[in-house]
Amino acid sequence: MIKKDSVASIKFCLKNDAGEELDRAEADQPLSYLHGRGQIVPGLEKALEGLKAGDKTEVALTPAEGYGELDPSLKMTIAKSQFPEDAKIDLGMQFGADIGGQEKVFTVLAVEGDQITVDGNHPLAGQALNFSVEVLETREATKEELDHGHSHDGHHHH
Repeated sequence: MIKKDSVASIKFCLKNDAGEELDRAEADQPLSYLHGRGQIVPGLEKALEGLKAGDKTEVALTPAEGYGELDPSLKMTIAKSQFPEDAKIDLGMQFGADIGGQEKVFTVLAVEGDQITVDGNHPLAGQALNFSVEVLETREATKEELDHGHSHDGHHHH
């Protein structure tokens, strides 16, 4: 059964409200995560609590239960001089920055002369999320997984 500090392996299909597929994990490459550690969006984690292998569920999440509401303050235009001199800045590139003590990933939206427009919102922020999920496996996490804070699905390296 999926509970705090168990490892769950799921297959899923994620769609937006328009029915467009946004992401998918199949049985041959499932998503494995350590439950209760914030490794998946909060609303999905809550909905999967208590399920067991073979269970299927449909989960509709509000933006707040998913990747959050859009934060307009995370979309900004900054001078190219704010970047390292040798930085090659391209459309779509991503970089990390500390904002109020929290690491945020920013995506470059536009490069116009020496002005760079970036967005620190998750690409799915502000969107309702619709998951179709099947639980493939649940198990107790190993001591090593608990110590490391994530599941080791056989493809893991440190």
